[in-house]
Amino acid sequence: MSKKYLIVGSGLFGTVFAHESAKRGNRVTVIEKRNHVAGNVYTKKIDGIQVHQYGAHIFHTSNKKVWDYVHQFADFNRYTNSPIANYKGHMYNLPFNMNTFSEMWGVRTPQEAMAKINEQRQEMAGKEPKNLEEQAISLIGRDIYEKLIKGYTEKQWGRSCTELPAFIIKRLPVRLIYDNNYFNDDYQGIPIGGYTRMVEKILAHPNITIKLNTDFFDKKDEYLKNYDKIVYTGMIDKFFDYKLGELEYRSLRFETEEKNVGNYQGNAVVNYTEAEVPYTRIIEHKHFEFGKGDLNKTIITREYPADWHRGDEPYYPVNNKRNNELYAKYAELAKKQNKVVFGGRLGQYKYYNMDQVISAALTAVRNEFRR
Repeated sequence: MSKKYLIVGSGLFGTVFAHESAKRGNRVTVIEKRNHVAGNVYTKKIDGIQVHQYGAHIFHTSNKKVWDYVHQFADFNRYTNSPIANYKGHMYNLPFNMNTFSEMWGVRTPQEAMAKINEQRQEMAGKEPKNLEEQAISLIGRDIYEKLIKGYTEKQWGRSCTELPAFIIKRLPVRLIYDNNYFNDDYQGIPIGGYTRMVEKILAHPNITIKLNTDFFDKKDEYLKNYDKIVYTGMIDKFFDYKLGELEYRSLRFETEEKNVGNYQGNAVVNYTEAEVPYTRIIEHKHFEFGKGDLNKTIITREYPADWHRGDEPYYPVNNKRNNELYAKYAELAKKQNKVVFGGRLGQYKYYNMDQVISAALTAVRNEFRR
């Protein structure tokens, strides 16, 4: 027998669950508090350019099942993420590779680069890192830490690296080759026509009804009563009215601007790693699509990390010891909600890449339908 499912949020987790549920003959309603579908991967076409409205999203995965799954709904281009770091006007390639080391120290061979790294790591020889700063220096040395990690990280987290726990940086990728590809995954790209079109295709099923500008909390009790199952992708602490306390999140502010030039910065992503620059990066959206769009215009977005307060948009969970322990208590409460599936970054209080969100959604589908 078909059931009535309510999906709270039209990001990737909710969208995939909605599609799979509808495919199995269930009646599905998707509610979204924003005025558009696709959650934070939403793209909007401006000047012929697919603008990533909530920050850059590059799809990458080594999970072939996930790669094949998304290809049901979109063709992907061959975009390769190769960000640049701007430190006080000096440009460095990311991730840390021979191009970075050559620009930083003038070295030319892998042996010279490794010797320089090992020399700088000696600062922490025999010491146990007590914070993120010491951990980074123990892994990569002071020069790269000071120029490419410190300022960016402090802006991202809103606190000093000496106040951040060492476990945040478990390792730092060091490539002793001239390779600027940021990801090591087998598959990488961006959906042609934008993420919004892909999400719309996932939701294009006759059993799915979409309601925009609809806040779950306006009628929470009514929804819980009237639906057989609810898939909730919002903040888990908010679902329980913060009764155990607030989890911490980081927010973002975006400043998007049209420029009357065809090419503003020459790369899709440029990170600004000095503390004095208030934003962490500038995105030039047309370079995700190899310069497509208006030849005489471009769209850039400056990304500013921000403290989160109630009413702000939460983007990242702050997975430190205190928050993880608090989340574990909320997760126990969630287990008692037989009618509710909690999913996504906010529902599971976990940093997910896009492929991980889709994989988690498909796992939730298997658990729900046992097939």
